[in-house]
Amino acid sequence: MNGAAVGQVNLGELISDENHGEEALRQVILAYEASRRAGSASTLSKSEVSGSGKKPWRQKGTGRARAGYRQSPVWRGGAVAFGPKPRRYAFKVNKNVKRLAFRRALADRVSAGSVTVVDELKVPEIKTKTIVAFLKALNLNGGTLFVLDSLDFDVALSARNIPGVDVITTESLNAYQLVRYRAIVFTRKALAALEARLKGSGSEAS
Repeated sequence: MNGAAVGQVNLGELISDENHGEEALRQVILAYEASRRAGSASTLSKSEVSGSGKKPWRQKGTGRARAGYRQSPVWRGGAVAFGPKPRRYAFKVNKNVKRLAFRRALADRVSAGSVTVVDELKVPEIKTKTIVAFLKALNLNGGTLFVLDSLDFDVALSARNIPGVDVITTESLNAYQLVRYRAIVFTRKALAALEARLKGSGSEAS
């Protein structure tokens, strides 16, 4: 694999300063996690529980509490009162909020020293051990995100079996991924594409 770490990443005024963007980043992360919820929980209402509408026993004279129908939520096997139904939890976030959140997340990773830049990321053949060796050479442990200017399927296939390691392009990079991974590794071309994106050449996803 080819790749050499270079100096400190400096994006200057293109990223948020430390006094802005915390709330925006929180909203974007909440929106992302909410959109991933299946929302498939479902319970039966009294109209959906099988059974007739006949009273279980007469109203008076039995010594028992009054009962109107067998589908009552207070009975075992009956309905669920105000139970969950399939729904979507996703909610929209303003584009400017997404942009601010992205810049804030990137600023935090850069200031924390979690961003590394390499000349390029190529593998001679599809092998997991090649990516493992590269991670060891960079002294990276735990979650690592490789960011390329364009998707390289050989690199992606070589990294897919390593827990906590992922490969994406600059175009699809978002604030949630910047927060999620402990280390972010850019190629030089990917970093140049990121700078163009921050200047307004591309959309900034959350």
